[in-house]
Amino acid sequence: MRYDDFRRSDDIDDRRDDSGGGGMGGGGGFGLPMGGGGLGIGTIIVLGLVGYAFGIDPRILIGGAEILTGGNQAPTYQTDRRSGPAKTGAPKDEMGSMIAGVLGEIDDRWSEIFQSSGQTYTGPRIVLFRNATNGGRCGMAQSAMGPFYCPPDKQIFLDTAFFREVETKFRGCEGSACKFTAAYIIAHEAGHHIQNLLGILPRVQRMQQQAGSKAEANALQVKVELQADCLSGVWVNREEKKRPGFVEPGDIEAALRTATAIGDDTLQRQATGRVVPDSFTHGSAAQRKQWFMTGYQQGTVQACNTFASGAL
Repeated sequence: MRYDDFRRSDDIDDRRDDSGGGGMGGGGGFGLPMGGGGLGIGTIIVLGLVGYAFGIDPRILIGGAEILTGGNQAPTYQTDRRSGPAKTGAPKDEMGSMIAGVLGEIDDRWSEIFQSSGQTYTGPRIVLFRNATNGGRCGMAQSAMGPFYCPPDKQIFLDTAFFREVETKFRGCEGSACKFTAAYIIAHEAGHHIQNLLGILPRVQRMQQQAGSKAEANALQVKVELQADCLSGVWVNREEKKRPGFVEPGDIEAALRTATAIGDDTLQRQATGRVVPDSFTHGSAAQRKQWFMTGYQQGTVQACNTFASGAL
């Protein structure tokens, strides 16, 4: 991926030097909560997926933390308190600069898409951290959660060590192609921001709260995640048209390899030796590849309607 001429976004909150624990002592926060009855196999699987995949804060989408806690309490929000001042603006190190560049181009392309339909686009903010940090109204952000988007604050939380995990632990990419994989992951999270701006996330949350079972709630989240994969493909399509040569040989294959590595079926098979489709929260490897390619090939938001009858 060529990104030397990308516009660097200043919408970065860099907490990587914040000792890895911004706000942890402030009371509350996010851990891996357990319901009163302990953890069943379904919950363990979902916790594993949350730990090793990337996506939206599961407590927001799965009504009232039903999947994570086995209960029906509402998610706990808190104000954003940190132990020290964070650096803001485009980082100067290579990794931070790449992330700022990807975010800048994501904002520019989505601004164009929104403008073409008479809408106004305001981009998300990315919070970079190590190990753990205060996640504002989404509780505590921890590395084990993977990257996620917090809808109330319109922020993406990202421990950059996750990119290394994709390469070394999941074998999701190799060499220079891992830069494109990182862009795909950031674009996926930005896809959740697009869903938030379009009112899709609040609508799905209400549907999940009314769902009659965990399987039904999970199925809705799969549609949300696959749509975010598709929207990431839309960005790649538009960026490639804007900057020919941005996508280098092997980049698309790297994104598809990553999608395979973090598909629910792949992760479940590695963790437990079996696949439980009713517990899927992000979609199978084949689905993730399919929807990324749909967005990439067609380049329109309309192509990403994972909620249409018979779409999945």
